[in-house]
Amino acid sequence: MIIRLSLLAAAVLTCAAATAQIKEYPVPFPKPIGHGTDTVSVVIIGDVMMHSRQLDYNCRTFLEGISPALQQADIAIANMEFSLGGPPYSGYPAFSAPDEYAEYIKEGCGVDIFLTANNHILDKGRKGLARTLSIYDKIRVKHTGAASDSTALNDNYPLMITKRGIRLAVINFTYGTNNPVGNKSGWPTVNMMHKDNVRAAIKKAKDRRADFIIVIPHWGTEYSLSPDKRQEEWASWLATEGADVIIGAHPHVVQDSTHINGIPVIYSLGNAISNMSARNTRLGLAVELTFTHNPASAEKEMFEPKLRFLWCTLPGTLTEGYKTIFCDEWTGRREEWINPADYDNMLVTLSRVREETGIE
Repeated sequence: MIIRLSLLAAAVLTCAAATAQIKEYPVPFPKPIGHGTDTVSVVIIGDVMMHSRQLDYNCRTFLEGISPALQQADIAIANMEFSLGGPPYSGYPAFSAPDEYAEYIKEGCGVDIFLTANNHILDKGRKGLARTLSIYDKIRVKHTGAASDSTALNDNYPLMITKRGIRLAVINFTYGTNNPVGNKSGWPTVNMMHKDNVRAAIKKAKDRRADFIIVIPHWGTEYSLSPDKRQEEWASWLATEGADVIIGAHPHVVQDSTHINGIPVIYSLGNAISNMSARNTRLGLAVELTFTHNPASAEKEMFEPKLRFLWCTLPGTLTEGYKTIFCDEWTGRREEWINPADYDNMLVTLSRVREETGIE
């Protein structure tokens, strides 16, 4: 159920019940950006994966349907749900993708920040993680979520980005890793979902004068369209600690979204690209955040997130390879599909997820 509130009603609710959660999607954008105001756009996508079948196809088609939006954003962020452990390459359950895949995501798609705190980042052990981080450093892409040593951890947790006078902090952590070595001390390390560590990262972001703190947890129950109790508890805690927006990943499906004390929470973006075909797993979200800075008044604002649905087409459906597209750009173009039944599947899935999550 979608609840639409006037600004006055929202203010009354906030004062009356500081812990109330307000489901309000789609959210209205605030007043128009004034003349002379600097604007920074951030686009975030969910799980970028490389299953075994994907290894047989040209990866440079995977995100070409959405790459213009990533390239046009001032900052683009993606969750890289695999390791670069070197050959032999492999898919689920222990992912190891070719190095060129990371190069394509950066250079071909325009992604500026790789998120590395996820349950698959240690699929090839600490050696695989060390190699992954070294490749990311070699191709000069910013990354956060794991660190090779204490210096890197201090520099990248939180990751600070300044653009047009707006200082952003990105904080990424995971509930755990499939490889139990993630729970043991040692380098390289992965940012885990421990409150003391996350609180310290948020404090560091404030100490480094972040204007806005973007928290991106890897959490939740796989294949569930609704957040679990732990997600809800953590979201409330993060909002209290100082997060300005919370955007999750891991469940492989889009999840419900809400506001907590005025803080936007998108519980799960779902997949950006994968070979998954289970119910709802081919539908994902791209989130666009807009920040403004008025140099004359020094006023800085964050607009409400703008959400767009993605659909991962599999080989033989829209093209002969994998291609993720924006649903709104392809609605009404059924005749262009190799397999029109997949177009119908996209619309049915989109309708079902919208109804169950309230996201329009």
